[in-house]
Amino acid sequence: MLKWQTKEQLTQLLCELIEIPSITGSEGEKEVPPFIAAQLERLPYFQQHPEHLQVHPTKDGRSYITALVRSDPNVRDTIVLLSHFDVVGVEDYADWKPDAFNPQSLTDKLLAQKDRLPDEVQRGIKDGDWLFGRGVMDMKCGLTLHMSMIERACYGEFDGNLLLLSVPDEEVGSVGMRAAVPTLLEIADRYGLDYKMVLNSEPMFSRHPGDSSLYIYKGTIGKVLPGFLCYGKETHVGEPLAGLNGNYMASRITCEIELDPSFCETVGSEVTPPPTNLIQHGLKKNYSAQTPHRAVTMFNLFLFERTAEQLVEPLISAAKRASLQMEEDYRTRAKYFLEQGMQTIPELEIRIMTYKELHQYASRVYGKDKVEMIIEAVERECREELDEREFTIALVDGLAALCHELAPMIVLFFAPPYYPAVTWKNDLFTGKVVEEIISYAHQHHQIDLADQNFFAAISDLSYVGMPNQSSSHRAFADLMPLWERGYSIPLKELERFVVPVLNLGPIGRDAHKWTERLELNYAFGTLVDLLKTCIRSIFTASELTESGQRSSHSSYHGEVEQIGG
Repeated sequence: MLKWQTKEQLTQLLCELIEIPSITGSEGEKEVPPFIAAQLERLPYFQQHPEHLQVHPTKDGRSYITALVRSDPNVRDTIVLLSHFDVVGVEDYADWKPDAFNPQSLTDKLLAQKDRLPDEVQRGIKDGDWLFGRGVMDMKCGLTLHMSMIERACYGEFDGNLLLLSVPDEEVGSVGMRAAVPTLLEIADRYGLDYKMVLNSEPMFSRHPGDSSLYIYKGTIGKVLPGFLCYGKETHVGEPLAGLNGNYMASRITCEIELDPSFCETVGSEVTPPPTNLIQHGLKKNYSAQTPHRAVTMFNLFLFERTAEQLVEPLISAAKRASLQMEEDYRTRAKYFLEQGMQTIPELEIRIMTYKELHQYASRVYGKDKVEMIIEAVERECREELDEREFTIALVDGLAALCHELAPMIVLFFAPPYYPAVTWKNDLFTGKVVEEIISYAHQHHQIDLADQNFFAAISDLSYVGMPNQSSSHRAFADLMPLWERGYSIPLKELERFVVPVLNLGPIGRDAHKWTERLELNYAFGTLVDLLKTCIRSIFTASELTESGQRSSHSSYHGEVEQIGG
C-alpha cells in the first residue's frame, strides 16, 4: 500500500518532519537523516537494495542522505531530487514559540485568533487550505514531495532513475551540499549513471509585495559577502584630528554602498536586490581614551552573471568614493582648527587595496614565513571561538596590523558563504522541459507558470556546475582569506558535475517569519501532478535530444558502469 500519495498522507509526513526541530547547527538537525532513512527502509525496494540508501557524514558531525531508485539495471538516465532539511530559528514566534514545530496545533491557534495576524496574512488565507509552522514551506514540503516521488519510483512509475539527496545547512553555509557533490560523482561512477537534471522544490518566492504569480526556475541567484577592513590611525580622543577613526571609515563605506542600484543586475525582467549591510562594527575590544582605528563593514551582494573581476572594480570604486569624501570632510572640518592657530594637522590620504594585494605586500616585505606565522597565530586563537565571518575579519586584521605602515587603508576581501549564480536559460534541453511543464499546467490545471532564469532566494543549486565557471570561482577564492583554511567549494568536482537544474516548488508565504505558511491544496494536489509530469518530461526530452541537439556539457556521465539492480 502506498504511504505518501494522498493529501492526508503527505500532510502527515510533512508534520512528522516539522516536528523534528532541525534548526541549522542544532542537535535536531542531526535527527532528520536517520528519520528519513527509517521511513524509506520500509519500502520493499530498499529492503531488496539496502546499499542504495545511505546516510553520509559531513566533516562537522552532521550528515546528509542519498536514496537511489533504479528503474532498470540497464538504464543510465537519472534525476537528482534535491532538498534541504534544516530550518531557521523560532525566536520570532514569541508566545507562539512552543507550537512552532507543531503545525497542526499552531495553525488551529492562529486561525482561532485571526485578529492577531497581520492584515495581509488575514487577507491571504481567506482562500485555500493553509498550514503554519517553521519549515512548512522552506523547505520540508519539498522534501515530503520528493519522498513521494521516490515511493512512486520504487513501484516502477518512471522510465528512469531517481536519486533523492537531502542535506543540512542550506540556511547558513551549505556544508551538506558542498560535501555531497563528490558523493554524487562517486555514485554515478559506481552505478554508471547519467545525471540529466537536478530538480529542486524550494517554494516559489514573491517578486514584490502582493505578487500572486506562479513560477518555475531554470537557475538560482548567486551571493557573495564582500567586506572592507578599515584601518585608520590611532590617536588620543583629545587629538582626534591627529588620527582617523575606523568606525567613521566603515560608516562612510556603508553609506556609499547601502542599497546602491548600480550593483543590481538585470537579466530579462529579473533584477537582483540591491546590496545591504549585514555586519558593521569596530574591532577595538576594550574601552580607553584611544580612538578606535580599526573597523569592518560587510554586505550581502546578489549576482546573476557578474564575474569576480567585474565585481571587484565597482567595489574598489565605491571605497575610493568614500575615501575621497572622508578626505574632503577631514580638510573641511580641520579648517576651523587651523584658523585657531593649530599647525600640526597632517595630510590625509587613504590607501585602497584588495586582500590579495595586502597579502602580496606582506609576503614581499616581511617574508612568507612571517605571514604564515601571523595567519597560524590567528587560527589558533580564533578558529574555535569565531564564526566564519569573524574569523575572516581576524585574518585580514592580523595582516593589516603587520603592515600598519600602509595606514590609513581600506582592504577589500570576501567572506563565506559564496554561492555561485547558476542558470540554464539558454539550454535547449532545459527550455524544452520548461515549455512542456508550462503548457501542461495551463491545459490540465488552468494555471500559468512564469518562466524565470533565477530562483530569487539562495539555494543549494548554486553547487551544481555550469560550463566555464571555474575561473570566476578561483578569482573569488583569491580574495577570500578563509579559502582552504576551513572553507571552500568543490571546484574540481563542479567542473565534472555539470548538470542542468530546475526548481519547481509549492506556494508558500513568509519564509523565515513567524507567519510562514504553506498552501496544502496546491502542494499536495496540483504540484504532485506537476512534479510527476516534470520527471517524465525530463526523461522523454533526454531521449529525444541524445542525437546531439544538446550541449555535451549538459549532463554528467558516470565513468564506470556497475549494474546494481
